[in-house]
Amino acid sequence: MITSALAGGIIGGLAAYLAFDGYGAATMNFQTWSQIAFAFAVTPKLLCTAILLASAIGLLGGLFPAIRAARLPIAAALRDT
Repeated sequence: MITSALAGGIIGGLAAYLAFDGYGAATMNFQTWSQIAFAFAVTPKLLCTAILLASAIGLLGGLFPAIRAARLPIAAALRDT
């Protein structure tokens, strides 16, 4: 459960880095005719934080089903699948 969340976090972080690092965007306010331009920066600290959060969410998401499955008798658990 945590390994798949870790793998998903790494793949997602790599995809975000490739897609958004240095990507520029702008917004336009048509009432005041002002424009705000900015560029995304995907830093190593941001990637590490995202991977850790993905792992924590995967751990919490899989914990309760794992506890439930561990409490069932083997025969009942096999019948439920």
